[in-house]
Amino acid sequence: MSLADELLADLEEAGDEGEDGLYPEGEEGDSDGEATQGRAEGGLEDIPEEMEVDYSKAECVTSIAKLRNSKQFSEIMDKISGYIGKQRKNSEVSGPVEADPEYRLIVAANNLTVEIDNELNIIHKFTRDKYSKRFPELESLVPDSLDYIRTVKELGNNLEKCKNNETLQQILTNATIMVVSVTASTTQGSLLSEDELKQLEEACDMALELNQSKHRIYEYVESRMSFIAPNLSIIVGASTAAKIMGIAGGLTNLSKMPACNLMLLGAQRRTLSGFSSTSLLPHTGFIYHCDVVQSLPPDLRRKAARLVAAKCTLAARVDSFHESSDGKVGYDLKEEIERKFDKWQEPPPVKQVKPLPAPLDGQRKKRGGRRYRKMKERLGLTEIRKHANRMTFAEIEDDAYQEDLGFSLGQLGKSGSGRVRQAQVNEATKARISKSLQRTLQKQSMTYGGKSTVRDRSSGTSSSVAFTPLQGLEIVNPQAAEKKVAEANQKYFSNMAEFLKVKKESKIV
Repeated sequence: MSLADELLADLEEAGDEGEDGLYPEGEEGDSDGEATQGRAEGGLEDIPEEMEVDYSKAECVTSIAKLRNSKQFSEIMDKISGYIGKQRKNSEVSGPVEADPEYRLIVAANNLTVEIDNELNIIHKFTRDKYSKRFPELESLVPDSLDYIRTVKELGNNLEKCKNNETLQQILTNATIMVVSVTASTTQGSLLSEDELKQLEEACDMALELNQSKHRIYEYVESRMSFIAPNLSIIVGASTAAKIMGIAGGLTNLSKMPACNLMLLGAQRRTLSGFSSTSLLPHTGFIYHCDVVQSLPPDLRRKAARLVAAKCTLAARVDSFHESSDGKVGYDLKEEIERKFDKWQEPPPVKQVKPLPAPLDGQRKKRGGRRYRKMKERLGLTEIRKHANRMTFAEIEDDAYQEDLGFSLGQLGKSGSGRVRQAQVNEATKARISKSLQRTLQKQSMTYGGKSTVRDRSSGTSSSVAFTPLQGLEIVNPQAAEKKVAEANQKYFSNMAEFLKVKKESKIV
């Protein structure tokens, strides 16, 4: 079964209940009610055809909009006028609630609001087709049907009324009025005749009267919401519950609606007219504007509207089966909503400042002793580095390198340091030479054969020719004695020397 078939079946059931409650004796109202019900069913089936109908050729609005003059409309409004002053309690209901005549009247009134909305759409199309001859651009500037009808009634043939019109300021916003007045000054429409103006005025009056009747039905249903839908009224209030139930077409249709669609009931179309859209709230209906949601901060309202719409769907389904007439389910759902609201608005927990935990590694062992002292002495500042770090007072230093500005050698290589005594060289920090390097240097300094003056750094005037009184000229080696001493030192006291094994000779006696 499709959605259209389900809607038709619901309308048939609601129509049967309305006929039994309003006309128990089976009088003339039955035929009229059936005709109206059939017209409503036909209206649902023919919605696509109505969109294509051109109402500009219709002679008067009463030929296409017949609800206001119908007998069903007048009888329902009369019964509402009789019940509207009376107070009703649940304790007065005896038997099933569906058999109560006032409940049937409420169902019929809700169905009538749907028909009134359809009738207002028809009148809006009629007015639009007729007035497009005079001001065709007005339809796109004022999309709301009732605002369009009120604007047409106020302007008529005289479009100059847009400027400084207090009545129009109560209907449209200042920005829309400005756009309408500018567009009206450049429109290509033609003036309407007297008959066409009368038809438009009659259509506007009928639409405003039907809208007033719809608000009267809402007020009556709102006063009886504690009787028809107590749980729904507890959550969102009687006024909002009556509005969403009237748009949905009754409590049964409302209970079949998902929460995502329930949240959009009452959403209004607005034209931007070239202005900013920051003030518009798309996808917001009656639930978003109810007191429960509006009590929250703006950043939580959309989330709250989704939550309230979900709970309203549950409450509507409970009310549609006439369970929990005392509103216990409604109170429970409302408490759950308020509890979640409080949870959302709770401040975040305060972060406690925790001290850093004690390190897991134990205390390090402090080294000491001769080896550690030797290491510190070896890694300490040398005498060269101390002289390089020392600067002379009131004397401009020269840079050591051209590319490293500000780097000087301090007092290295300078004479006249001002010290009486020469600095003592610390043996611990003195530059050391490895033993292998020492052996290499000693090998290089050893002479084999002869010894040059350049290598030995000896005096250049020394000669190997000596004058002796015995032989006269004699060739001798002037370093012979030194060489013997050096060879002896090298043999016994050199760093390259090894242990010698001396054999003791036994003495023969």
